[in-house]
Order: sequence, then C-alpha cells, then structure tokens
Amino acid sequence: FIQMLRDANKRDVLQLLRKAPEEMLPFVVEAAVAAQSVASLTAISDFLDFGKQPKSLLEKFLYAAAFSPRPSVELLHLVLDKLNGKRLTPDIWETGIVAVGSLVGKLCQQKLCGLQQEVERGVKTILVGLRGAKEESEAALYLLALGNAMVPETIPTLLDHAEEGSTTITTAAISALQRFPAQHISSKVKRAMRRIFHEKRKSYEKTCRLAAAEILLDNEPSPMDVINILLAANELETETATFLLRKVQSSLH
Repeated sequence: FIQMLRDANKRDVLQLLRKAPEEMLPFVVEAAVAAQSVASLTAISDFLDFGKQPKSLLEKFLYAAAFSPRPSVELLHLVLDKLNGKRLTPDIWETGIVAVGSLVGKLCQQKLCGLQQEVERGVKTILVGLRGAKEESEAALYLLALGNAMVPETIPTLLDHAEEGSTTITTAAISALQRFPAQHISSKVKRAMRRIFHEKRKSYEKTCRLAAAEILLDNEPSPMDVINILLAANELETETATFLLRKVQSSLH
C-alpha cells in the first residue's frame, strides 16, 4: 500500500484521503506519511486542517512523523508549517514539538544538520518556545524536544537549565544531555555534572545528582571522578550508594 502511494500523484492520494471510511483514515494518513513522496506529503498538507480535524487524527499524523525511521526534510517542513501560527490545543502542540525534535535528530543523523534551512528552523522553533515558556511543565517539554534533536549547539542551553533550573527543569535538562553520544560530553559538560553531583552551587534533588553521576561514569570517567563519587556515596542513603557502586562496577568492567 505504501509503495502504491509512492507511485500515485497528488490528486489520487488526496481523493483516497477524502473518500476513506472514517475507521480507515488513520491508517491511510500513517501510510501516506510513510510513503514520504512529494505527492503524498502535499496531499496530506491539503487534507489535514489543524483547526478542524479530530484530535486523534492529528496525533496519528504527528506520531507517524515522529517515529519515521528516515524522515525527509519535506516531512519536517510539513510538520513545522502545520504548527506555525495555528491556535492548537495544548496536547497537539506538545506532541508537535516533540515530533519536531525527533525529526531534527534523525535528519542530523543523516548528516543534514547545518545543510538544510528547515533543520535550523526546527531547532529555532524549540529554542524560542523554551525561552518563552511560562510553566515548568512547558519548559520541560521543550527540553525533551532538545534531547530528541541532539544538536550539539544546544548543549550550553541545556547546561544552563541543568544547573540553574528547578528540580523539574534540572531533571529534564540532564535527561536530554544523557541522550548525546560520548563525543559531545565535553570537559565543560563534565564540570557542570560534577558541580551538580557534589552540590557546589546549590542543593539538588537526589535523582538529579544520580543522573549527573551517570553522565560522568558513562563517558570515559577519570580516576578522580570515580574516587570522588565513591567517597560521596558514603554520605548517601544505602539504596542510592548501592546504585552508584553498581554503576562504578559496571564502568570498570
């Protein structure tokens, strides 16, 4: 069916979307996204009205985009256009932003970061949203999207939120940093994780400290980091200390 859609023209795909039975429509939308031909994507663009379509159908489209294994730049363009300037429900907007992060991350894995204007537009959309977020939960959502995107240029932003944010923000920022491959866990990132784990600037919630320790132990830890984490574990409760000891043993193996 997907291959058929790849070979079809826009008019035929659009007619199929308009005439599909209601119970089949989510399947057709998902298949059209998977096809990723210019005809199928422009047909979806014409068919989907984010101001009128049922929420379930819009979510199906956004999830299909987010989980696409090798998305095209045109798919990211379509998602951004559907989100731009629309009055959307919070649920749809949140799903859309997470989808944008996922698409950016996968396009960067295809070596398209810095080469495509739409990728830059996607990152900018997330960063602008993060700066304008008024609620902690909203900011955490944008940090999740940055974690999905894994764009190295956003690491300083993640570090700022990790060190200075509330527990919710710190947790989201460190979780995003944990998704980056080892080559991007620089000495600057490690210094920030040391400050968080050892509480050099302020107190942090236990889960935040453990996540910071995990980043240190999972990315070529120095002998001094291992020693200091083990020394600090003596002052923690048994369950937390046991967790850190097992992480150290795993790193040594």
